[in-house]
Amino acid sequence: MKDRLDRPDPEALLTLARAEEQAAHRGRLQIFFGASAGVGKTYAMLAAAQALARQGGDVVVGWVDTHGRTETAALLDGLEVLPPRRVEHRGIELLDLDLDAALARRPSVLLVDELAHTNAADARHPKRWQDVEELLAAGIDVWSTLNVQHLESLNDLVAQITGVAVRETVPDSFFDRADPVRLVDLAPGELLERLAQGKVYLPESAHQAREGFFRRGNLIALRELALRKTADRVDDQMLRYREQQGIAPTWPVAERLVVAAGSGPQAERVVRAGRRLAEQLRAEWSAIYVETERERRLPQADRDRVWGTLRLAEQLGASTRVLSGLDPAAEILLFARRANASKLVLGKPEAPRWRDRLFGSFAERLIRDSGDIDIYILSGLDAPTGRLGRVADQRALRERWKRSRSRPRAYLFGLVAIVFASGFAALMAPSFGEANLVMVYLLAVVGTALWAGRGPAILASLAGVAAFDFFFVSPRLTFAVDDTQYVVTFVVMLVTALAISMLTARLRTQVSLAAEREERTAALYDLARELAGAADLPTILGSAARHLREMFSSQVVILLPDGVGAEARLTEWASDTVTYLLNERELAVAAWVFDHGRWAGLTTETLPASLGLYVPLTTARGTFGVLGLHPADRPRLTRPDQKHLLEVCAGQIALAVELRTRERAAPTRSG
Repeated sequence: MKDRLDRPDPEALLTLARAEEQAAHRGRLQIFFGASAGVGKTYAMLAAAQALARQGGDVVVGWVDTHGRTETAALLDGLEVLPPRRVEHRGIELLDLDLDAALARRPSVLLVDELAHTNAADARHPKRWQDVEELLAAGIDVWSTLNVQHLESLNDLVAQITGVAVRETVPDSFFDRADPVRLVDLAPGELLERLAQGKVYLPESAHQAREGFFRRGNLIALRELALRKTADRVDDQMLRYREQQGIAPTWPVAERLVVAAGSGPQAERVVRAGRRLAEQLRAEWSAIYVETERERRLPQADRDRVWGTLRLAEQLGASTRVLSGLDPAAEILLFARRANASKLVLGKPEAPRWRDRLFGSFAERLIRDSGDIDIYILSGLDAPTGRLGRVADQRALRERWKRSRSRPRAYLFGLVAIVFASGFAALMAPSFGEANLVMVYLLAVVGTALWAGRGPAILASLAGVAAFDFFFVSPRLTFAVDDTQYVVTFVVMLVTALAISMLTARLRTQVSLAAEREERTAALYDLARELAGAADLPTILGSAARHLREMFSSQVVILLPDGVGAEARLTEWASDTVTYLLNERELAVAAWVFDHGRWAGLTTETLPASLGLYVPLTTARGTFGVLGLHPADRPRLTRPDQKHLLEVCAGQIALAVELRTRERAAPTRSG
């Protein structure tokens, strides 16, 4: 495992190389970021522009709104300012960024204030951040300003804190591409003093602002959000650096928890306890589950409990991951180190004590190999109390272990394989030596390990040694041994058979996991290839619907917006014999998804009574449509790994739809 930690992740390096290649042809976005209006973002941007201009930099002001602040307006002196675009709106002349003039001038650095601004109705893009996206694509560096309340992911939280719904937002994905983000900070007391002096709003508006959005408590909360968002960006940069350099030791610059969720009855309690611990430490946290070959053979009720536990973790604010591997302890520690986790939380061991003594304790293995990661072993702070609660837990554990061991057909297969091996060896005995007969039994053990797994293979190993002794070692038909050298033969045969059985079972698991990964990778590759080669939008949607139907065993429908309004035109591309049921209620759910850019419907917490699951087709430029699925196997779509796969597919489809939509719109714009 140490080698895996010490070397950079090849996939991460490939992703980084691709991102750097794309960034080489784009302009760089620098954002002056603050908690609210009046902290000095525009002033700081203009001051930095003046310094760059004095050094001979080609810097141009595309659009800056000084809001009547004389100190800010004074910083425009000496800078080249592009004439604004004049727009008539309801008899009023409005001034806005002239995007075409900026593209024609093509400076090295262009200043565009108020990134979240909404453009006039006849503008090329509805939002200013989309104007900035076009400037960046043209290779122009852009400096802009943004308040924390305008970030899409924080919109609901800001409304809850301040009581003010912010309508103009910028996607977090666009904000995350900025490099660098410069925090412009001002203490709430100083900001309120500036407000009282009329340096934020005109005097007639200052009192109303102080009684509403600019209350001291609101400013403190917004300031904390801005500081946390900036700190998160720095933390992400550190994680990328550690991954690129293959740095294994944890850098404990901030608390980060990883909760290892299991399939036992106490898993949900451990997740809740981990959430409380993360809240006390004010730490980010993740919940992970390692799917091994043994876990894959669990009864459906236990597997449903796993997905329910991970859904609970998501509802409590965790990011979730499903890992796969042969060694759960190694996979958990590998994930924790790559995530730079400082603490690892897991439940008390559920395995019987004899199993821990025979095969080693999972918890002890984690503690021994954790290094600088702290290990917390919890029973769940909200566990049932009293004798009845303990008895219920013990009964549930006994039933779970009983079910996990109850595979009589597999063990019977191992015994039958030894019976057939004994018959075949009896036919060979007159002409072949004992060493060849041993090979027959080993072959039966290998076959059992491949078909039935490790447990039946171990039983076959023991039965094979006993059968060889009983049938082929003198005196025959007894377990007595005349020659003591056969004792060594039995020991070597047993050890060899056990080793072969365990290695073969492990190989079987590796092949199974590799096949699943290959299947997912091949499906994504086929989807991406067909989307890239599609000539028009109908072909794109038809290919997408077909692939998704095969990947998720679902009926599929794609909703595309009809024009610019909220109304959507339904276009059904599924070829199922049973048509996807779309009534007014289902269309209303899809419209909500399109408006809010969030998942809703079946298997989600938003409008869960719907017949279908609805996923927005979203890119950095906005939402272009909605994908609807009606699964034949509903529990399958509750699994985090399947949701992640669906999210990746939706992203690919959205990019393809965006590209074709822009290509269709381009001739109209130029004409």
